[in-house]
Amino acid sequence: MLAMPAAVGVAKLDPGDPYQRASKFHPLVFEPNRRSKFKTRNQSDGPPNSWVLSNRRSSAAVQDRKKHLWQTRATAMKNANVISGKNLKVPSWRLPAGIYISINLDSRRRWKSPISVLSSEESTAWGDTVTLSSKASPAFSVEIRASYEADRMLGSGEVIGKLELSWDDLLNHGDEPFDISFPPVRGVHPSLTLKVAVVHACDDALSDSLVDCKIARDTDAGHARFAKYVKYKRVSHLNAAVEDFQLVLDQCPVSHPDHAAALTNIAWARLLGYIRNDLQDIDDITSLFRDALALRPQRHPDHPLSLYNLTKALNWRHDKKSTAADICEAAQLCHELLPLCPEGTYLRSIVEGPRVDYVVGACNNLPIDASEDGICLRRVVLELCPQGHQLRLRALDNLSSALRSWFIQRGNIDDLDESIQFSREAVSLCPEGHSDLANYLNNLAVSLGYYRFRYQGKPNDLDEAISLYEEALRLRPVGHAYRNVSLGTLGLALVSRFEKRKDIDDITRAISLHREALTLCPPGHPRRDTRLNNLAQALKTRYDKLDVSEDLNEAIDLYRESLRLKRLDHPERHVTLYSLSLALCSCFKHTRKNEDVEEAINLCQESLVALSSLHPGRYFSYMCLHEAYLYRYQIQHNPADLLLAVDNFRLASCHPTQGFPLRIIQAYNWTVAAEQHGHGSALEAYSTFFELLGAHLATRSSATSRREAAAAFHYARSLPADAASCAIRGDNIQHAVELVERGRGQQWSLASRLKTPVEDLESANPKLAHNYLELSKLVSNAAQGSADSTDRAAADRAATKYRKLTEQWEAAVTEIRNLQAFSRFLLPPLYADLQAAARHGPVIILIASQYSCSAIIVPMAGDPLHVPLPSITLADLKTLKDRFTRAIRHASRMDPAETRTDLIVLLRTVWDEIMLPIVNVLENVLKLQRRSRLWLCPTAAFTSIPLHAAHPFQTRADRSKEPCLEDLYICSYTPTLSALMRSRQMMKRRATPSFVAIGQGQPGAGKGKALSAVDSELELVHELVPATAKHTTISGEAATRAGALQALEENTWVHLACHGKQDPTQPYNSHFVMRDEHLTLLDIMNRDIPHAEFAFLSACHTAVGDEETPDEVIHLAAGLQFSGFKSVVGTLWEVDDAVAKHVVQAFYTYMFHPKEVGVMDPTKAAWALNCATHAVKTTVPLEQRMVFIHIGA
Repeated sequence: MLAMPAAVGVAKLDPGDPYQRASKFHPLVFEPNRRSKFKTRNQSDGPPNSWVLSNRRSSAAVQDRKKHLWQTRATAMKNANVISGKNLKVPSWRLPAGIYISINLDSRRRWKSPISVLSSEESTAWGDTVTLSSKASPAFSVEIRASYEADRMLGSGEVIGKLELSWDDLLNHGDEPFDISFPPVRGVHPSLTLKVAVVHACDDALSDSLVDCKIARDTDAGHARFAKYVKYKRVSHLNAAVEDFQLVLDQCPVSHPDHAAALTNIAWARLLGYIRNDLQDIDDITSLFRDALALRPQRHPDHPLSLYNLTKALNWRHDKKSTAADICEAAQLCHELLPLCPEGTYLRSIVEGPRVDYVVGACNNLPIDASEDGICLRRVVLELCPQGHQLRLRALDNLSSALRSWFIQRGNIDDLDESIQFSREAVSLCPEGHSDLANYLNNLAVSLGYYRFRYQGKPNDLDEAISLYEEALRLRPVGHAYRNVSLGTLGLALVSRFEKRKDIDDITRAISLHREALTLCPPGHPRRDTRLNNLAQALKTRYDKLDVSEDLNEAIDLYRESLRLKRLDHPERHVTLYSLSLALCSCFKHTRKNEDVEEAINLCQESLVALSSLHPGRYFSYMCLHEAYLYRYQIQHNPADLLLAVDNFRLASCHPTQGFPLRIIQAYNWTVAAEQHGHGSALEAYSTFFELLGAHLATRSSATSRREAAAAFHYARSLPADAASCAIRGDNIQHAVELVERGRGQQWSLASRLKTPVEDLESANPKLAHNYLELSKLVSNAAQGSADSTDRAAADRAATKYRKLTEQWEAAVTEIRNLQAFSRFLLPPLYADLQAAARHGPVIILIASQYSCSAIIVPMAGDPLHVPLPSITLADLKTLKDRFTRAIRHASRMDPAETRTDLIVLLRTVWDEIMLPIVNVLENVLKLQRRSRLWLCPTAAFTSIPLHAAHPFQTRADRSKEPCLEDLYICSYTPTLSALMRSRQMMKRRATPSFVAIGQGQPGAGKGKALSAVDSELELVHELVPATAKHTTISGEAATRAGALQALEENTWVHLACHGKQDPTQPYNSHFVMRDEHLTLLDIMNRDIPHAEFAFLSACHTAVGDEETPDEVIHLAAGLQFSGFKSVVGTLWEVDDAVAKHVVQAFYTYMFHPKEVGVMDPTKAAWALNCATHAVKTTVPLEQRMVFIHIGA
């Protein structure tokens, strides 16, 4: 027989339960529980195995059929199929574990169906069959019962409905399913759907006997009396029910299998009595439910129902007593319960609707608890509010606030990023006109503009925050209760922007906003202390810039008033303490009144007492203390104050829970103070600065964002040279080499980490090597994927993904360093490592510092040599650079045959004051042979000087000419020693040479003038390349950005002849001009071309960096070297294509000499360029010979 599906309906609101809510669910379909078929006793000559009776009652045929039926009843069995039930409401309102049917024949015999789970429509299905013999009583009763145990039943449960029936009545319905209706329960009639038939069977299928025992009788009596209490609301019925359930509990000790059921029955009866104010023992009731749950652990069939029961008790106790712990526990229980409730069940409809709504609503009203437990609760509450839930908006905001507060306490950027993510979602879900929209906008802006901007220093965060603040202020017009909040937060953001961009309009408006906010918070207002503090901060900031004493005096008065209003236990008291301290330090600088600085120190020490050791706010107290001690030292000259100042510089710059930008500032200030006062911690300060800056840049996923982050500390760009100068003055030349290497080219170093060859590691530990390489690819892909994102939320997600991957990558690197042979894997190299750069010739590092100018020669073996350059200063170098710029510009307008007098004078200065002292050491100390190779590694201002072209322009007595630098040696440049080492390392992997010449002499409109000599230059190159090499030429319409990139990737040798443009503001946008789009430095950097060998860049400005970060050496030639080209010829300024081809012709003639041999050796490039510039002296003017330089191996 087939089971009928449960009826589809809508659960009704139960007026007696404040938590229930109507909801629709899909009906459940239960498969019938099929029984085995029995044979008839007289199978050979009896009637068919079964007859199905029709329910038609008119006509003679029906009467004949009835007659035949009565004749066969003497030998037939009666078969009833219980299909389903609906409108199954429990009289006591208690949530059942399931519903079952009982067919009772007499006081000792009954049939009982399996327990079936109630659906959300209060219906269920069984599909069960009962078969009775002809000897069975013609009358019987049918009961619908609720069971409160899914596992072992205690008693018979609660009666939902009962009917007295006869088989004759049922058989009259024939073979069609029919409904029988029961007396109403809570306003509706429960009903069953049945189907009956007569069959021939051998046995009575009566499956259960009624067991009469005291525990069962007492339990059933308790259920009956409790149902009467619910219906008639008489306390006597409740007391009687509780008495019955207590008797059962007394008979079921802890070890009894029904102990949990007995606990639950009495607890439920007492809970309803509590809800109706008939009982007052909610604590005992909750304990009973908790004890029952402990006896029904996970995977117990009744575990979900016990969770529900305890949740309901906790909710009611919270409702009556407002106990936060109860609602927090209820939320955890709901979170555990929901996954255990199948979709479409009545239990899920109650839990998912009213129960969760009450819990979430109550939790949303709790104060924000910024602790691990508090955040865990907020996460649970949010998970209880899926997309579309009416309370999700508030839950998002609460979790965001908790995470932000947690970040404030411990300084973990992951917490803040997650807070911003949830805050963004809250803003996106909040419709226009919502009463809390301004609040959500303000909260997001605070996280972006105040906390993350201060922690990471990203200008986009501050700009977005100001836009959000402006919108929030628009939604809070004059008269709005929270207008003062929006005025204050916008004012704070404008102060931050003023500190970065120095726009006086920002600080002026900020002060105006803070004054308006203060007027809205008169004495007695709860936020007046905050408004006083913020106005004072804005005035102090303007004083620092404009030095108006009235601003400082007003700021101090405002800080003092704010401090008076803050209780000793106020969570933000420390902010006002160190803010007032800073203002008093500034006052002390002018007044020199000792009481000012003493008070400043005392205030800072008081603030430290109130903060935990890892509280981010300690950074500001350390900052104030070092300022106070340093100011006092400068006036009173007490060495103890200098020591204390340095100690606090160290604590501030190394405080782990503060963001990198602020710590970098303190490390920089430490270097300045240590140098100014001759303190021995200067080298430590420089090392700290480089370490922090490197770590800060590593958090940025793209090259442009890394440069932007570095440029924010433009005032510190001289530190690599200053650090080396400091080490030189301390006679520690090796450390000077290490420091200058560590401080320069950091962006290249960071990017190249992901391309580090790991052949040795693969031999030692293949698994670690594979993991490192895979993670490096993931980090690199994440970086490129986030570079162009304009969606702020998407950018946040990409940045978080990048940081997580970087953390995994760093963990892999740490694991590699645990191997003994790889203990310094990717750590800043020591001098012993760096000396490998000088394997084929000395490297000359030129130090341009404000403290001294000098050179360090790193020889092929032995200690580095210091060469003082006493006759030149940093100011001289800057002047020299400007003079070179003017001289080259002037020379470009001269006739080729004219003497370049200005250039000659300048090159003679470079020879006399810079290169001659170095050459003397090379010749007399190192005994370096002539025509040997050497590498120049200039720093700071030296990067703008054509050192390779240094020339004495003198004639000896014998009329021979004094040799210039390029007569003596074959000169190359290298951005850093590490870059040269990487080029050499990649030289081990050589591929079959292939040569491509790319030329674009006819750029599109607006991209520059036509270059008439490009095509002839390409033909010239084609003729000079060995015939043994695969050779391709790309020009004209084919010389597009995509075509050039493909050619770079597919060939080992490249010649580029086109316009080159150096972007002075964003060097990563420097580019080669192609037919359609620009081929940018970023395009080149994003390509990994490990087989590449040599590139000749016959284009303008391909080897000159930007002025803002000269020590980063960001230019097109360096980009090609980074992407894989080991040897590159680039240019320092504009190239005249009409004469450049003479240098190109000479270069390739020497490069491939003899051409017939067909050898293509990129290490010959420096020598070939040296020979070429000598060979074209009579045809190419000086500035066009000097323009070409060699970079790399």
